[in-house]
Amino acid sequence: MLLARVALPVPLGQVFTYQVSEALAAGVKRGARVLCELGKRKVLGVVLEASERAPEIAVERLKPVLGVVDPEPVLPEELLGFLQELGRYYVAPMGEVMELALPAVERSAALTLEAASVKAVGRLVQVASAVPDAPVPKLRGRAPAILEHLKSHGPTELTALEAEWPSARAAVARLVEAGAVTLEKREETVDPFTVNVPADEPPKLTPAQENAVGAITLRLERSEKRAFLLEGVTASGKTEVYLRAAVRCLELGRGVIVLVPEIALTPQLVARFRARLGSRIAVLHSGLGERERHAMWRSLRSGEVRIAVGARSALFAPVQSLGLVVVDEEHDGSFKQEEGVRYHARDMALLRAHRADAVCVLGSATPSVTSAELAESGRLELVELPARARAESALPEAEIVDLRRIGPGPGGERLISVPLFRALEATIAAREQAILFLNRRGFSPSVVCAACGKIGECPNCAVALTLHRARREALVCHYCDHHEARRTKCPHCGEEALVEEGAGTERIESVLAEILPGARIARLDRDVAAGQKSERILDRVRKGDVDVLVGTQMVTKGHDLPNVTLVGVLNADAALSLPDYRAAERTFQLLVQVAGRAGRGGKPGRVLIQTRQPEHPAVTLAVTHDVKAFTRYELAQRRELDYPPYTRLALVRFEAADDALTQREALRFAKIAKHWAESDVEVLGPAPAPLARLRGRYRHRFMLRTKDRTRLHIVLLGLARTAVDRRVRMAIDVDPVSML
Repeated sequence: MLLARVALPVPLGQVFTYQVSEALAAGVKRGARVLCELGKRKVLGVVLEASERAPEIAVERLKPVLGVVDPEPVLPEELLGFLQELGRYYVAPMGEVMELALPAVERSAALTLEAASVKAVGRLVQVASAVPDAPVPKLRGRAPAILEHLKSHGPTELTALEAEWPSARAAVARLVEAGAVTLEKREETVDPFTVNVPADEPPKLTPAQENAVGAITLRLERSEKRAFLLEGVTASGKTEVYLRAAVRCLELGRGVIVLVPEIALTPQLVARFRARLGSRIAVLHSGLGERERHAMWRSLRSGEVRIAVGARSALFAPVQSLGLVVVDEEHDGSFKQEEGVRYHARDMALLRAHRADAVCVLGSATPSVTSAELAESGRLELVELPARARAESALPEAEIVDLRRIGPGPGGERLISVPLFRALEATIAAREQAILFLNRRGFSPSVVCAACGKIGECPNCAVALTLHRARREALVCHYCDHHEARRTKCPHCGEEALVEEGAGTERIESVLAEILPGARIARLDRDVAAGQKSERILDRVRKGDVDVLVGTQMVTKGHDLPNVTLVGVLNADAALSLPDYRAAERTFQLLVQVAGRAGRGGKPGRVLIQTRQPEHPAVTLAVTHDVKAFTRYELAQRRELDYPPYTRLALVRFEAADDALTQREALRFAKIAKHWAESDVEVLGPAPAPLARLRGRYRHRFMLRTKDRTRLHIVLLGLARTAVDRRVRMAIDVDPVSML
């Protein structure tokens, strides 16, 4: 009897076995989608194994596979094997892991086989393509330019050609008649990042870039699996190294995946890749609609497109014959998925490349301590870009402003010190631009009663409500988005003594407008520029329509803004106070990254870092851009305290509406963990989470720490297979990034 082990999209740590009839046997293959019955529902699943081995349960209890959706497996073997290993590592339900690699159209739970196989077919458009190695005919008018465009940019929709050349349709017809171009109908692909990008000329590489490109392409040419850490100061030309490696990879007939941490970085990186490689690039990220995502997924699956660029979900793109995986800004915490399957895209990029016999390149100006230790131990090959690519663009000079000794400037706002105010005046007078970084959005982080001392808290979360004046004086929770109108009296004591405490980006923007009359101020945070909208604000900065840009972490990313010569860090201490062993590392990375926005266009850059802890190594070493010294300091701290990379961690979290119930389940599972752990795994807790209540649910957790990865996996498997009270949600987070 042929049996199929199927991963179904349910949050259960098991796969399901089904009978396969003779009529369906030929189509039930590993990686194929099948329609199955689960309870009273019909759902789509992915076949993990088809064999004639004896069933683990009685035959009469096995349900049959109802139908096969795909004539060929929808998940290629390389990707399927990678997904299974990812699921085992993160102790995640295999059905949910499979969903990571399938667009919603491909994984929709259908009621009938016919409905399951329906594709989202869009409008057909005419696409022109240059014929490789065709003799060049005698051309006139627009035809030569159009043919050159098709050769350099790849297949292009006729409507896009007509937008560039009004007479394109007639010219294309002549090229088709001459045999130089083909014209065919294809399904329209809606790509929000499709722009007419002129082809660029590759710049001359610096010696350091040549060394990096040579080391990476050598491994590509030898088809050797190898992982690199590309450590390069800000503006050192890491993207150019990625481009050269991608070009060589494509020449060798293999595919490429490029990961960036956020959507906001995707447009500029995609533009660079399209300028060099043409339009044959799939862009994948959470901002796409299902139709666009599905179209790009199919183009990659068919091999028509061989490059995928995007945020962490692009890791699961079905790129054919994968040869290169690039992770830009590898240190960035947003590569960690915090819900569902809690994978880390950087770590899994290393795994996917290894399994595909591919090359992986992790790039950053401030490598994570984990990656730096891997390079130190030889598991990553270190290549360095120690200077900026343009000789005239030196690293900016940085200095510390001690807020304990220096008072506020005009306007009375403590975070706009006198030195910073004067630097802003000088920058604007010179017709240059400034960036001010403050990692708190809103007007004031909290509203406090001066009479009784009570802070306005969210009714759903154990956090203070933030005042947002732009939202009609609303008090907002940044975790659950609870809104309420600002009160005039304290709800606890009734006194009219409510005081605004602290400052967010909205308040700084308001203060700057008062103390710098005539200056053009803009703000970049999630309140005004979520997702792709950030590119509009950045475009205004590039065009010179903004003098001072105030923002949160969004301004620290890899934006290239040539006229920015001043960067001000308003409060370097904010991240240092978080209850997280990575607090110093994150602070250092933020400071160096935001400092790197200054002086990229040839004019000298200047950085002012305001702090009340001027002696902290994360601050003092950021001032000198000394990445290696900070890494040595932080590794010594981690070794002494038994934290990663010298140990492995897992958090087991519990959430429920009832605090006592949550605490009881956490205690019960901690005892089970101690039973399985023996002496190899340390169980710390349970205890309330630092954010003890979130979205109306109480939170408790315990942590597992060990140097034995195998034993940790055994303990986590034991926990995953233990039934939890239905009223409680349990989550296992291997290699956690957020400790809150």
